[in-house]
Amino acid sequence: MSDAFVVCSTLSFSWPDDTPVFQDLSFSVPGGRTGLVAANGAGKSTLLKLITGDLRPASGSVSVRGVLGYLPQHLPFVSDQSVAQVLGVDRILAALHAIEGGDAAEEHFATVGNDWDVEERSRAELDRLGLGDVGLDRTLGTLSGGQVVSLGLAAQLLKRPDVLLLDEPTNNLDRPARDRLVAVLRSWGGCLLLVSHDRELLDEVDRIAALDAGEIRWYGGTYSEYEEALRGEREVAEREVRNASQDLKRQKRELQQARERSARRASTASRNLADAGLARIVAGGLKRDAQVSAAKANDVHTSRVADAQARLDAAGWAARQDDRIVVELPGTHVPAGRTVFSGAGLRASFDSSLFATGGLDLHIRGPERIALTGPNGAGKSTLLRLISGSERTAYLSQRLDLLDEDRSVAENLAAFAPNLPDAERMNLLARFLFRGGRAHLPVRALSGGERLRATLACVLYAEPAPQLLLLDEPTNNLDLASAGQLEAALIAYQGAFVVVSHDERFLREIGVDRWLRLEDGSLSEVRPV
Repeated sequence: MSDAFVVCSTLSFSWPDDTPVFQDLSFSVPGGRTGLVAANGAGKSTLLKLITGDLRPASGSVSVRGVLGYLPQHLPFVSDQSVAQVLGVDRILAALHAIEGGDAAEEHFATVGNDWDVEERSRAELDRLGLGDVGLDRTLGTLSGGQVVSLGLAAQLLKRPDVLLLDEPTNNLDRPARDRLVAVLRSWGGCLLLVSHDRELLDEVDRIAALDAGEIRWYGGTYSEYEEALRGEREVAEREVRNASQDLKRQKRELQQARERSARRASTASRNLADAGLARIVAGGLKRDAQVSAAKANDVHTSRVADAQARLDAAGWAARQDDRIVVELPGTHVPAGRTVFSGAGLRASFDSSLFATGGLDLHIRGPERIALTGPNGAGKSTLLRLISGSERTAYLSQRLDLLDEDRSVAENLAAFAPNLPDAERMNLLARFLFRGGRAHLPVRALSGGERLRATLACVLYAEPAPQLLLLDEPTNNLDLASAGQLEAALIAYQGAFVVVSHDERFLREIGVDRWLRLEDGSLSEVRPV
């Protein structure tokens, strides 16, 4: 019997604008841990949805062996939904409580089935993922983004799946939560297919599946080993480019030399024939023979030039760099002494106990670069939302819910920047990799990374230009190349920003000069991480 848990055969699928994503894609995923990597928009999340059946391929088939668990990139969020409902155990718990209360109705026993220990198992999974203090009756609206992600993972683990699909599972997770996720992956005994841009997490896998141009290439080992293999491939490709370029120049030079020799021979032969006094018919035949011979030589050299050009094109394709977003943030200079935000006694309206008695005090002056850190559930996103009401402030939320789902990317940008000419708007979107028809796709059709790029474009180029940026986990869903571009843009930005991120490398790279930690309801200045 094959060791494959997932088998995809000749899958074909296209975007809503009929752009093909996959065409006759076939592959199988064995047991163990597989990391699926690709640039944003390449179709990673789409591929997972095809495996789960959330999307249907235009042609081809998918088969999965065993119970399937799936943690999507964007979890359905209903603020008044309970933890028990998310875990899928609310009906069983209600039946258990009814039986414990003396109600022996048959439907209660049918609902419970063999899950008499479901409450204990639920508590064990929550505790395993750092949610031991979260009650089963608690609602999603009271949880942080990181806690919601951990809760979603707990719901999938409760299924005891044979195949587990995870789409960007470290989004919004703090360090302890990431460590617990890594522990889960290390102990995983079934088939795991992991989509992530997290280098650290991808170094826990057994193999890498690289999705590019609708095809998958396999690499044994961790992500670090994959990067080393790519460096080797790129060095070979760049060497091929140099060799092919030199060969093309040589072939073009030889073609030109051959044509010049042929022209000289033809001129000399014409004079010689005239001097020899040969009959016109004989002279004409010799001339035609010379022309045919010259044409054949020209064809040979022309073919060699074409072959050399093809080799150069192929080598250049192999050595190409991945597309990267090009971000130029508005040049809004904020003088050092200017106050861009001042807040005293800040409180959360929905939870008076979230911050300490008396609330929080925060003042932001000049082009300060602030990192807001703290554990999941401390109130970091809530604090950003409180700050976001101030003037000339741009807020990029964790849930990417700022854009109109039914309007296109271009239409959303037009709403944020109504005075931007159409041509400039399309050029700007092209720098965010929305080229051609991609700029006219509705937001609901975008991948997670594309949605983030679209939100970035609208927030950063809104009118009036922002002097204070609030960024809540901005590297979530960004591929590594785009994250690097975002880093460069924030370094060049002349305004103030507050960034919530658990990505310590990212915070170091963007030149943070003030570190705040929110924990146990209090906000304090801390040393750099």
